[in-house]
Formats: sequence, C-alpha cells, structure tokens
Amino acid sequence: MKLTYRGVSYDYNPPTVAVNEGTVAGKFRGLDWRFHNLKKPPVLQPPVNLTYRGVAYANRPVNTGIDVREKARWLMLNKEKAVKNRAASMLSRAAHEVGLV
Repeated sequence: MKLTYRGVSYDYNPPTVAVNEGTVAGKFRGLDWRFHNLKKPPVLQPPVNLTYRGVAYANRPVNTGIDVREKARWLMLNKEKAVKNRAASMLSRAAHEVGLV
C-alpha cells in the first residue's frame, strides 16, 4: 500500500495475522459478524530498562503492590477532596462578586 505523510511517500505492508474462525456469530444492524481467535499468541516484549534525557524508565507495567481496596479508598478520598475544593472555590468567588470579602 502506497502512503504519503507530509510529502514523503512510503510503502506500507500491514502484517497479516493468522486467525481461526470462531463459532460465535451473529447479525448486527444487518451485517454479519463473527469472533476470530488467534492461531499463534502474540509475542510480548521483553522488559528493558530505558533512559530518556537522563531519566530511567521501563517498558513494563509497574506493580506497586497496592491492594485494590486500598486504591479504591484513595480514589474515593481524592474525589471527595476535589469536590470540597471546588465548592470552597465557588463560594469564595461568589463572596467576592457579592462584595462580602
């Protein structure tokens, strides 16, 4: 396939993926659809320690070891804190507009 990006032409051949036809199928808005299963599982990238402008990072997900319940608790607390901050800011702005402060 011939493509052009910012005036530069190049050939792009998309990779072909071997699939098996699935047994689950149906019809949606008049079109037939079917699930496909990969014949060969995808190859995961090996973990690599990388550096960008002197800052080290890795290409693998970081497992922080935080429990899901603890993370949910922190998310809820942060949401409540944001709501309170927004309400205080709006009240402060309204007080300035009315002339109370």
